[in-house]
Amino acid sequence: MAGDTKQRTARLSGRLSGRRSADLSGFREVQRLAYECAEAVAAQLRPGVTEREAARMQREWLRERGVRDWFHLPFAWFGDRTAFANFKIPLQFFPTDRKLEPGMPFILDMAPVHKGYAADIGYSGSLGLNPVQDRLMSDLQAHRTLILEQVRDGRSLREIYENVERLMTRQGYANRHRAYPFGVIAHKIDRVKERRWSPTAFGFGTQSLKGLVGDALHGHREGWSPLWSPYHFSDHPPQPGLWAVEPHLGFRGTGAKFEEILVVTDSQDPEESAFWLDDDLPHVRRWAEEKAA
Repeated sequence: MAGDTKQRTARLSGRLSGRRSADLSGFREVQRLAYECAEAVAAQLRPGVTEREAARMQREWLRERGVRDWFHLPFAWFGDRTAFANFKIPLQFFPTDRKLEPGMPFILDMAPVHKGYAADIGYSGSLGLNPVQDRLMSDLQAHRTLILEQVRDGRSLREIYENVERLMTRQGYANRHRAYPFGVIAHKIDRVKERRWSPTAFGFGTQSLKGLVGDALHGHREGWSPLWSPYHFSDHPPQPGLWAVEPHLGFRGTGAKFEEILVVTDSQDPEESAFWLDDDLPHVRRWAEEKAA
């Protein structure tokens, strides 16, 4: 499967519409770097570690490997905060002094920029056994399949969003990406101009925010949006480019999600019109292991 993805990437790396051709191998490398960071930090988590400490561990791990800029700084959520319980304002997303306890679920979320390429990933786990989150993670596989199929069918972002939500409801779960700003399940990402010093504002890299705002203004004039939401401005098929997609399930104070890059092209071949950038990721390997067991 990973080999098929590499071959498809090589064929299509020059066929994406937009301001520039995407170098897919660069995006894949930074996405893998971010997931490697998530696995390394998850392995170091112990009872008593706070969300702030886990977020700092992610920042330090990535900075040691050359990351100097961010789409957004790392987040960490523990316990019922993985389901965004009672989140009302954006400030509640930032890491807190909540301490990790045995059996508690956690989510690590980071969006590094490396060598001008951006990624945005989400990694779900627990400190010891947590059967509820294990079930959530298993059931997320259906969402990854559904999203890809419906993008290839040419459906609008808004319609796909609604169908994902319907699937969550049938599974017995709550849609927790509704709690994100604008209720987004995904957003576009792009190359970021490298700078020696890259400031942040409200937890987001200013260079990346500038690019997203530019896409929003450009899209508004042409009738599309870089935000994948349940609202009317997302009532169009996804623009060709790279989308960071993150379906987020919640059940009684436990949340789980994955986040990874979906590639959308202008190809008329359905299989090449959209594909996940990388099939060698922790949650994909998990599902393959479950199927083989």
